[in-house]
Amino acid sequence: MSGRGVEVSVVLPAYNEEATIENTVETTLATLDEFLPAGTFEVIVAEDGCEDRTPDIADRMAAEDERVRHYHSDERLGRGGALNRAFEAADGETLVYFDTDLATDMRHLEELVESVRSGEYDFATGSRWMPGETADRPAKRDVASRGFNGLTRTFLGSEMRDHQCGFKAFDRTALFDVLSEVEDEHWFWDTEVLVRAQRRGYDIHEFAVDWEPKGDSKVDIVRDVFGMGSQIMRCWWEFSVQPRITKRVSIAAGVFLTAVAVLLMGQYLPLNKVLNQMSQADPMLVGLAALVYVLSWPLRGTRYRDILEELGYTEDANFLTGAIFVSQTGNLVFPARAGDAVRAYVVKARRSIPYPTGFASLAVERVFDLLTITMLAGVVLVGLALTGATGGLESTLFGSAPAGAESSGEYGAAGQTALYVAGGVGLAAILAVGVIVLSARSDRNLVRGVVSGLSNDSYADYVAGVIERFTGDVQTVAGNRSAFLTVGASSLAIWTLDVLTALLVLVAFPSVSLPIPLLLGVCFFAVSVGNLAKVLPLSPGGVGLYEGAFTLLVVGLTPIGWSIALGAAILDHAVKNVVTLVGGVASMFWLNVSLTTAVEESKDARAAAEPTDD
Repeated sequence: MSGRGVEVSVVLPAYNEEATIENTVETTLATLDEFLPAGTFEVIVAEDGCEDRTPDIADRMAAEDERVRHYHSDERLGRGGALNRAFEAADGETLVYFDTDLATDMRHLEELVESVRSGEYDFATGSRWMPGETADRPAKRDVASRGFNGLTRTFLGSEMRDHQCGFKAFDRTALFDVLSEVEDEHWFWDTEVLVRAQRRGYDIHEFAVDWEPKGDSKVDIVRDVFGMGSQIMRCWWEFSVQPRITKRVSIAAGVFLTAVAVLLMGQYLPLNKVLNQMSQADPMLVGLAALVYVLSWPLRGTRYRDILEELGYTEDANFLTGAIFVSQTGNLVFPARAGDAVRAYVVKARRSIPYPTGFASLAVERVFDLLTITMLAGVVLVGLALTGATGGLESTLFGSAPAGAESSGEYGAAGQTALYVAGGVGLAAILAVGVIVLSARSDRNLVRGVVSGLSNDSYADYVAGVIERFTGDVQTVAGNRSAFLTVGASSLAIWTLDVLTALLVLVAFPSVSLPIPLLLGVCFFAVSVGNLAKVLPLSPGGVGLYEGAFTLLVVGLTPIGWSIALGAAILDHAVKNVVTLVGGVASMFWLNVSLTTAVEESKDARAAAEPTDD
């Protein structure tokens, strides 16, 4: 291309535009030729995985006119993704894009380009909401547009009136400075670019344009509007909330929530009765419960060793038991499950196991825990049915209470509700495990297909990527039948000991005299739902969450009173937490690991574990 060299690059994002792309390119070239010197501009067709004749037409135009270039993608990148790719390949210092349907009147193109090319502004955008604009919008798009722009201004502090108008220009240096932080690659791309540009202090020129929709919009009003709404919340969290969540704030919030839980219990529950019941618990049985729980820890280390072996790393089970102790202690001390990253840090620092492998092994472990919970549910219920113990359960729930117990009418409705909750949790867990295992053992990309059907914005794509990596990690172990059975057996033993710990604590209370099969079933449901509640990162170690779920299940499924159930829940969780803390402190001395240092060093562990595009 002769002349002064390319100064302006116009990118036309195209998806199935065979009917309009040729006219759009010709109109663009003619308009640019009216105010720019020859040889100083180019038009790039950013063709985004088209399924029609658009690629062929773009190839022909590029061959016939040196001012036209064509960039093809075999798969959908999304509008933002296609623009990013084309802008990187563009030669101009002023980068422009507008929609190929030419909905914005082309008489505005000179103002758009010259606003940036002159150096007066870093960004320029047309607006359908400025005074003086002329826009003919269908009602459903008008309402959606007003709502979206209003939410963007409210939550993200933007000063723009119209963020989504497909008519924008950028200074190359400024744009790529902003793009380093832009995460969206679809319809929200425009908005995120403008919002981040404002936050960085760049000068933006928003001016009124005449706009008229042409043909059918590629935007799905329901799917994409909800998708962009989730992106607004993502940016709001990143801009307004995340910077304030420091370690000190997290610890303070966790302590505050725990204190509130204790105060509420003191307000609405007879804590003096709870403490009285706990004081009557048999110390021998409580001590035995602690011993049973201690026995589960070497099994945790052995299971972790087996998982790592399938991922290509052979380590000593004793060291891995210590690493798990340290990480679980981190979860007790710090909120938001910070201990999970601590484990990845410990095995990386002491055994040079890469962060991706550390998190992959943790993901596999979580899946086997979930699988074991659901299997135990089936085994316990079948066992109760075969032994005839379900009759006692049914009478407790729906019929007459045992002699000396509280009235069955008081517990019937609650028992039914609790049983439905436990059944729902079990069913949801079974379905989740089934989907994960099927995805892991299938050659088809099941996860990507399901998520893409719900939404195609970058956040949905990110979620799909996380689940894909998750199922890929599981596939490593699930693909080996021997390893699958070995890790599964270890998980079964670990969870059985966890349930037996709770059972021993419960029977340590002298007034608990229900049949052991019934108590076993109740303890399973209480422990499993309690541990599921702990997944919510609301307090250090799930304190308060576990006790609440455990108590609700015991009270709902048996005639045991609130004071005993809550006392057992507190004592059970305390036994497990004390064992964890003692083992964690001992392991920190043994492995020479500082917990606070590990938490600080592991902050970037997840980022380091993310795969790159290289």
